[in-house]
Amino acid sequence: MSGMPATKRFSGAGSVAFAAIAALTLTACASISNEASNPPDDALEARVTAAIISASDLPADAFSVSSGQGIVTITGSVVCEDCGGMQTPGGIQSIQQSLGAVVRAVPGVERVEFELAYQ
Repeated sequence: MSGMPATKRFSGAGSVAFAAIAALTLTACASISNEASNPPDDALEARVTAAIISASDLPADAFSVSSGQGIVTITGSVVCEDCGGMQTPGGIQSIQQSLGAVVRAVPGVERVEFELAYQ
């Protein structure tokens, strides 16, 4: 054989065992990856709620949070007297824009949906 590297072939029970181990490893990795990208809903809701409460430009008590499979739904009102109507302090952006940015920054959030009242 002219300079070609030798290839090792697996056969019999050894190759079946190798294939089974490889399949189990890949399945476990996929499960861990899916768990990391879509954490349990309660944990995700708690993290999103904490992020909203800690955001200085949002009325923390004006929203409720629900989630499922990485999709976070924010329900509430974007009008607050302390926030200058629908604008954040300083009038730089709307409350919904700020709320969306805060929620999207939370690990595990795949998408944000809003069910907000503007009155």
